[in-house]
Amino acid sequence: MDAENQLIAQRLEKLKWLVEKGVNPYPYRFEKKNNATEILDSFKKLKKEERTKKKVSIAGRIMSFRLMGRASFIHVQDETGRIQAYVREDKIGKESYDIFRKLDIGDIIGIEGLVFRTKMGEITVEAGSVELLCKSLRPLPEKWHGLTDIEARYRERYVDLIANPGVKDVFVKRFKIVNSIREFLNKQGYIEVDTPVLQPVYGGASARPFKTFLHDIKMDVYLRISNELYLKRLIVGGFEKVYEISRDFRNESIDRTHNPEFSMIEYYQAYADFNDMMRLTEDMVLNALKSVQKGTMVNYHGNVIDFKTPWTRMTMKEAIKKYAKIDVDKLGHNELVKLKEEHKLDIENNASRDEFIQAIFEEFVEPNLVNPVFITEHPKETTPLCKESRKDRQLIERFEIFAGGFELANGYSELNDPLKQKELLEEQAKKLRGGDEGANPYDSDFIKALEYGMPPTGGVGVGIDRLAMLLLGQESIKDVILFPFMKS
Repeated sequence: MDAENQLIAQRLEKLKWLVEKGVNPYPYRFEKKNNATEILDSFKKLKKEERTKKKVSIAGRIMSFRLMGRASFIHVQDETGRIQAYVREDKIGKESYDIFRKLDIGDIIGIEGLVFRTKMGEITVEAGSVELLCKSLRPLPEKWHGLTDIEARYRERYVDLIANPGVKDVFVKRFKIVNSIREFLNKQGYIEVDTPVLQPVYGGASARPFKTFLHDIKMDVYLRISNELYLKRLIVGGFEKVYEISRDFRNESIDRTHNPEFSMIEYYQAYADFNDMMRLTEDMVLNALKSVQKGTMVNYHGNVIDFKTPWTRMTMKEAIKKYAKIDVDKLGHNELVKLKEEHKLDIENNASRDEFIQAIFEEFVEPNLVNPVFITEHPKETTPLCKESRKDRQLIERFEIFAGGFELANGYSELNDPLKQKELLEEQAKKLRGGDEGANPYDSDFIKALEYGMPPTGGVGVGIDRLAMLLLGQESIKDVILFPFMKS
């Protein structure tokens, strides 16, 4: 038997002993009135060995255990932090103390008692009573380091949260970021809505979907890859400002910035264009940052990123000239192919000019975009859902936000011409039939909606997980998703 199973066996023996003594190891409730941090803050002015008459009631998990005969010190961890407790046989009684001695690190207990500061200077709860609330059968890990343990942390997030209190703080701050986004848009007059997760026709992004089958009506359906086409239907219907915070699903790569199930916010505003949406988005992100820290600076992977607005705006071709030292307007197809072969770009030789420009940007420019920047004026073929640029009909009024070397958001002046939209979606459907799994299918109902008329509209999608990564300085998207997808 290995060491862990030996410890589990010992705990099972203790459980059996407790039950035989008439102890319920899994009671129904406990009147928890105080938190660790609240007590530490309230009594921080106590002097050494000073005692109070303040009775408190705490509950949490035992994280350290120092038995010293008839008196013991333990640390109890709750949602807010850790606090020391002092347990004496003559205070809680011999029978209760015998039971207390059978407890282990990891057990969840409730304590009622008085607050004092020890001669070592630590604020402590002197137990008047101790109640076992949950007997833990599996020992907590002693160390979490190295690649194997990083995988275990993601796979067993429940243990990660117990063993590494800083992890919980990341997710509390993630909640604050999402909440600030919701409050910001609500104040701007936006309405939060829900759109379908199961869709008969997916769309709104270039991505391979997850496919499933609805047995009751014998129909193939897809998990949504984006909310875009349904939110635009609502703009057609008369809503002028809508948003949705959602889970989306893309059957694609899993890496540092990609998870097959992810959180996104999309928001659409009638009578606006991509310039309006850029201003709105930079203010929204800055507001989100201020919900978790003071100031506009973030330290991310050794780089100091400044989110002070207004952010830099740069066209895609300008960015390629600056960071790759390439003027794509001066390159013919053969020169683009030669460039592709020299740098092993992931693109076919017969790809379109627009696709070559996009590949060059991704290879040479993206990793250099550390401070937040709007990359505008994208090649036409990069999306079928966007209006042509007013400056150059070969480009579209699209922006992407980059920061920390990766894409954070995507926005358009939305295409509302139903005839052009129909033509572009038909082209996409043809590509899909030809084997391009990232192409959009043809959505006849969406075209029908546009034929009723959609006002000029600006729309944006922001990856919430990536935003949390960036604002909270986290290495991987797995660090900001409570339960990331893991290989079996």
